[in-house]
Amino acid sequence: MALVSTGKLVAEAAAAGTGVAAFNVITLEHAEAITAGAAAAGRPVILQISENAVKFHGGRLGPISAAARAVAELASVDVALHLDHVESVALLHQAPEHGFSSVMFDASTLPYAENVAATRAAAEFCHEHGLWLESELGTVGGKDGAPPLGAHAPGARTDPAEAAAYVAETGVDALAVAVGSSHAMTSRDAALDHDLIAALRQAVTVPLVLHGSSGVGDAELRRAVTGGLVKVNIGTALNIAATGAVREVLSGDPKLVDPRKYLRPARDAMSATVRHFLTLL
Repeated sequence: MALVSTGKLVAEAAAAGTGVAAFNVITLEHAEAITAGAAAAGRPVILQISENAVKFHGGRLGPISAAARAVAELASVDVALHLDHVESVALLHQAPEHGFSSVMFDASTLPYAENVAATRAAAEFCHEHGLWLESELGTVGGKDGAPPLGAHAPGARTDPAEAAAYVAETGVDALAVAVGSSHAMTSRDAALDHDLIAALRQAVTVPLVLHGSSGVGDAELRRAVTGGLVKVNIGTALNIAATGAVREVLSGDPKLVDPRKYLRPARDAMSATVRHFLTLL
């Protein structure tokens, strides 16, 4: 098909009342697995590369983004390229030259006024360069090893009135909201606040994004999308699938040294996971 913009895929999903999944790319095998799973499901998909993934690759955005883009351009379904959880302004400014159509700029840990100012500046840059911008209000816990937030912890939920004001003040194109999910969950028992999702959908004029979706069960995800969440971010579920496959292969042959022998089943396991989530959404 084609390398398309994130904004296009999100707008089409919102209009259809469905969700579009964005999967985290860490290695070339992730990108290959994601596009293969999307092709098997016959659904478009978003490849997203986080600032943490860039750090893993020595702080160099170019090589991993070039690999992801090359894989996307060969895909049989529409694929978008998204730069995720960016806190560095310097990294944000590299997005246009490396083929990204969108960025998630994360100033959610800053006090509200500072978050607004930083995100407004990011939105101005992105819109000047034809990029779609996502941001976050509230705190989706579990990132960088932080524990999940309790349901009543400060910032653990996004306030609808504050969200509406935030979107108006910053000019963002989509908003990631804190509604009960958490990053890096290895179990799928997160309970989402569906009343809050409904209230946010009424209050906010831009598409809503769910982070930490790997920890949310199938029925909860379906209900969340029906309730108005559009872009659904998934990362840990792929790593669970890949790591499980690698462990199984290596435990069966302790003398194995050829990485192709364990990366192929890891890639296949990730692809099957992608197909599941895309069919679900």
